[in-house]
Amino acid sequence: MKLQPLNDKIVVKREEAEDKTAGGLYLPSAAQEKPRQGKVVALGAGKHLDGGKRAKFQVKEGDRVLFSSYAGSEVTVDEVEYLIMTEEDILAVVN
Repeated sequence: MKLQPLNDKIVVKREEAEDKTAGGLYLPSAAQEKPRQGKVVALGAGKHLDGGKRAKFQVKEGDRVLFSSYAGSEVTVDEVEYLIMTEEDILAVVN
């Protein structure tokens, strides 16, 4: 199944959580913090503007992005977790 976001929505696949600290200690899953970065996997058509046109996105599919802690809505498709959010939830593109 493929997700196709509507209007100004973006689908992001969150990066995997680190299970080891910089010092080499392994963290239990309950202590792992969810990463606040991921990869853009799909874009909607864009936000409706006056006159019937649509705004272009500043991000594109494949971009690695940083987003706020409580951004988007979590959904699971084919046992893979995604976030559906607006472009306003994205803080930066990581190069």
